[in-house]
Formats: sequence, structure tokens, C-alpha cells
Amino acid sequence: MQRVITIFMMLALFGLAVLSGGCAVYDVAVEERNAGEWAKDEKITYKIKEQFLKDDSISYMDIDADSYMGQVYIVGEYESHSQVDQAVKIAKGIPGVRTVTTYMLPKIAEDHCGTTDNLEIYTRVTHKLVSDSNIWSTNIDVKTVQCNVVLLGIVGTQQEIVAAIAHAKSVPGVRKVRSYLKVM
Repeated sequence: MQRVITIFMMLALFGLAVLSGGCAVYDVAVEERNAGEWAKDEKITYKIKEQFLKDDSISYMDIDADSYMGQVYIVGEYESHSQVDQAVKIAKGIPGVRTVTTYMLPKIAEDHCGTTDNLEIYTRVTHKLVSDSNIWSTNIDVKTVQCNVVLLGIVGTQQEIVAAIAHAKSVPGVRKVRSYLKVM
């Protein structure tokens, strides 16, 4: 019963994070990029995800993409290297994409880190970032893959990067932390 309550609370927190992150006006107001750059990146991200949905070889639930200043990051799990190659090909074919970086792990059938674990880690890392008044947490996107945390985004200071990495590493169950955070 306790596990069900924990899952319910994580889903509720996840929903709040999605709802608060979905407000474009707020995103632009606290964003390190100017409104035009932010809009270009949102368009790139949308176009890539749209193509991922249309491509039968890409598992949309396992592979995600985000863009920052035309730098695209593809994060997720794959069943075959051809999926990774196709995801990169799609991203490179979108106008405005300057470079593509991947953080892709092969799917592990007997991995002890499942969807619930990833969701719990995501929620805990996001909570730590939001709770730190020295970090503009809305500028940091948290991804979890096989209990690994990937931090993406553009922040204002190097101290924010150091603190975000420390917060992610402090969460129980996190295997590794990979930061692609940049200072603007």
C-alpha cells in the first residue's frame, strides 16, 4: 500500500512539474535565452519529436529530444543501433539544428531499474532543484534513463551547474549523472 501511495504522489508531482513547465510565458520570462532563441529551439524540438512519432523504427516512449541554441540532445534507450542512427538522421535533417549529441543506452531486459524507479528519481531530483533558491530550476531539464540522470539546459552560472550535479548525485538510487548544462 505504501508503494502505491508513493507512486501516486510521484505522479502528482510529475503532473505539477509538467503543468508548470508547459506555460510558455513563464518559460520565456526565466529563460537564459532570448524569446526568439527559445522559440527557435522549441520549434526544433517539436519538429524532431513529430518526426520521431512518424517513424516506425523509433520508439517514441524510449527516445526523447531537446534543443538549446540549435544544439540537439537525444536521450533514451534503444533496441538496435539503427534506432540511434535514425534518430540522429532525423534530428540533423531539421532546419536550425547545428549539432546533435546523444546519450543513449542499450535496453537491458533484466535491469533492476524500471519505470517506477526512473520516475521516483526524476521527482526527487526535480524537487531538490526546485527547493534550491540559488538555481533557476525551470532552466534545467531532468531526464532519467536506467536510473542515470541526464541534466540538460542553459543556466546563468557555473555554480548552478555544480549545485545541480550535486543534487542529482545525492538522490538514492542514482547510478550516474551526466550534465550537458551550459552557462549562458
